[in-house]
Amino acid sequence: MSDVQKKTDVILIGAGIMSATLGSLLKELAPEWKIKVFEKLGNPGEESSNEWNNAGTGHSALCELNYTPEKPDGSIDISKAIRINERFQLSRQFWTHLVNGHLIQRPQRFIMPLPHMSFVQGEKNVVFLKKRFKALSKNPLFQGMEFTDSPEKLKEWIPLIMEGRTSDEPIAATKIDSGTDVNFGALTRLLFDHLKGKNVAVHYKHQVNDIKRLNNGLWEVKVHDLANGKLEYHTAKFVFIGGGGGSLPLLQKTGIPESKHIGGFPVSGLFMVCRNPEVVRRHHAKVYGKAKVGAPPMSVPHLDTRYIGGKRTLLFGPFAGFSPKFLKTGSILDLIRSIKLNNIFTMLAAGAKNVPLTKYLIQQVMLSKEKRVGALREFVPNAKSEDWDIVVAGQRVQVIKDTDTGGRGTLQFGTEVVTSADGSIAALLGASPGASTAVYVMLDVLEKCFPQQMKSWEPKIKEMIPSYGVPLVENPELIQEIHTSTAKTLGIN
Repeated sequence: MSDVQKKTDVILIGAGIMSATLGSLLKELAPEWKIKVFEKLGNPGEESSNEWNNAGTGHSALCELNYTPEKPDGSIDISKAIRINERFQLSRQFWTHLVNGHLIQRPQRFIMPLPHMSFVQGEKNVVFLKKRFKALSKNPLFQGMEFTDSPEKLKEWIPLIMEGRTSDEPIAATKIDSGTDVNFGALTRLLFDHLKGKNVAVHYKHQVNDIKRLNNGLWEVKVHDLANGKLEYHTAKFVFIGGGGGSLPLLQKTGIPESKHIGGFPVSGLFMVCRNPEVVRRHHAKVYGKAKVGAPPMSVPHLDTRYIGGKRTLLFGPFAGFSPKFLKTGSILDLIRSIKLNNIFTMLAAGAKNVPLTKYLIQQVMLSKEKRVGALREFVPNAKSEDWDIVVAGQRVQVIKDTDTGGRGTLQFGTEVVTSADGSIAALLGASPGASTAVYVMLDVLEKCFPQQMKSWEPKIKEMIPSYGVPLVENPELIQEIHTSTAKTLGIN
């Protein structure tokens, strides 16, 4: 391959939902740009984006209680819930644009309508849920939310959860029918099929080993072709590192100042899955509970209907665990190798601050299947062990950094984009709500990395995503218009 052939405009590392979304946006905004994708596995969407590796909730804060914390004065802070809901609406609009333009087809392959519910037990939690409901239901983004603490009503909503429940402890739930189940693995595959049709060069079984800045300002990416063992060198004006848990080691290799003093804390997970059709048919919702004290936010227990491979299944979990790997297909040395001179004190501080979390993760690792079934029975009292199998979920790497508010070694539980000062390279770190807000996150990348082009791109962005740059919460009519149009196109009425 000649040096000319190895040059390109954009290199995307990792064939997950983030690279798929960024590539799709760029092909709409700058169709003449040449894009290459490198993925070390044999197919797209095999790690964090895979349908078995995430909850597929279509995170829009309709049911996730950790997005609406209670303030010291007892009121409910819904600001994060509003932000996340608005960001998910951007994703719905972009997917609608792709379907309307026949760029991807048959949206039911990746998105299905499904009620989102919050379920709590105990008087204190019922009071919290009622306050949360009152705060959210006044907001146009959460229109249609219902609340009940009536056991009879709950039997209609969640028969599987109510069946066999003997405790007289107060219980309550909220329900909103506009929720969705999103198969991000299927969506990722559809988007990469679309990109290949737009002459994007997608290289599977190609592992990126190094990234460095050349004297001419281009980024050189060292790639190992795993199929034939050869090393290749590709250059680009812009590089996006979207390799899930594998992003941090590659970001560190760039040497940019913004990569310093950042660490990663890997968290693994397990789900219990039920394929018994008699059990599956008795539950049709995503039902989120409250995390136990000391548990990380990504361990909020939930019982989910999922549509995977055209079949309905039930998933319960996740059960947190610890693995030093940064990817399911990673190395047990990933965590050790990520410790550098510039982040060792950040990492040590995080370790000291998070002893209770570490103990919790160790306890979770040690759980037997029966102990996990016991946790399931808090949701589904009549659950039978033989109906449920254990599947290993995706590996998450939470960002550790020094912050003004949290101090040195603060563990972050969100999604974070790190960009160089000149915007020529960007990396995505972190986890939830991740995939659901992929369009918002990639628009953020475009704004940070292509400020000169954004003015000319803005009309096209607004054509694809009508609410871009508009606070939806202040525009109830636009919310209704978007909800109606996206629901019709995506088949989620």
